[in-house]
Amino acid sequence: MTQVVATFYKFVKLPDFAEQQAPILAVCQAQGIKGTILLAAEGINGTIAGTRQAIDAVLAVLRSDPRLSDLEHRESYATSPPFDRMKVRLKREIVTLGVPEVDPTEQVGTYVSPTEWNDLIADPTVLVIDTRNDYEVEIGTFKGAHNPETESFRDFPTYVQHHLDPAKHPKVAMFCTGGIRCEKASSFLLNQGFQQVYHLKGGILKYLEEVPPEQSLWQGECFVFDQRVAVSHGLDAGTHEMCRSCGHPVSDEDTSSPHYQKGISCPHCFDTLTPEKRARQEEKQRQLKLAQTRPIPRCKMKRK
Repeated sequence: MTQVVATFYKFVKLPDFAEQQAPILAVCQAQGIKGTILLAAEGINGTIAGTRQAIDAVLAVLRSDPRLSDLEHRESYATSPPFDRMKVRLKREIVTLGVPEVDPTEQVGTYVSPTEWNDLIADPTVLVIDTRNDYEVEIGTFKGAHNPETESFRDFPTYVQHHLDPAKHPKVAMFCTGGIRCEKASSFLLNQGFQQVYHLKGGILKYLEEVPPEQSLWQGECFVFDQRVAVSHGLDAGTHEMCRSCGHPVSDEDTSSPHYQKGISCPHCFDTLTPEKRARQEEKQRQLKLAQTRPIPRCKMKRK
C-alpha cells in the first residue's frame, strides 16, 4: 500500500512541550502512523508516514493547538512503509546547533521560493552554502554550492568562524533538506553580523517537487532520513541504498566495489570495520537469510 510521507517543522515557543509527548504519541499510534516527531521548548520537527486518512487526522490534531494552527507540511510517497515504529522524543533543540542564543522566532534570513532560487544562486556575488553534512552533500547538491564538510550541524558555527567573513561575503544563500537547518543557520549568521542572508523556503524537497528537471540546477539525489535513503526530481525514490553497517548512503557504483558486502560493509567503512563488528554484521545477515527461508506458519482455525 502506498504510504504518504509528511515532513513538517515549526519554530514556536512550546514551554509545555513535555506534556505534549504522550497525547501526540497516542494519536499517532491510534492512526497506525510510523515515524519520528521531536518536541522541544523551541518547537516541533517531524517526519511521519501512513495512509492518507491517518496523515490528515494527525496533522489536524497538531493544528488544533493554536500555536501550530499554521503548521506547514510537505508530502512525498513511498511504496512501502519507510519507518518501523513511531517515536515522539523530547529534545533540547529540534535541530541541534548548540548555540542557545540563536532563536529563529526572533530573527531569520530572507526566504527564497523554489521558483526564485535559480536566479539567486546564479548571481556571482552570492556565496551559496550547503548546510547539510558531508555524506548528504556527497550524493547530491546544487551546482556551484560550497560544501562545509561538516560531520554534524553542530560543526557549522566552527565552519563559519574559520571560513566566512561579513566583510568579504556580503550575500550568503543557504539550503538544506527541508529548510529547518537553514532557519537556525540564517539566524546564527545574522547574529554574527552578516547583512544579507537568504535561504531556500521548503528546502531541497520543495525545490525538487516544484522545479521541472529541465530547469533544475540540482545535481544528483537528495538524502532523506528514512528507508527510501534518497529521492530525486518529483520526489521519486532514488537509486541509493543504505549501508547497514555504517549508515552511509551507497550508490550503484559502490555496490560494484570489492569492499561492498551487503549488510556487512561498504567502501566508506571497509577500512575501519573492526573484526568484532564484522562478526556481528555477518551474524545479522545469517539470521536474516534464515528468516527468509523459514515457511510462514499457517493460522489454525478454532473450532466452535
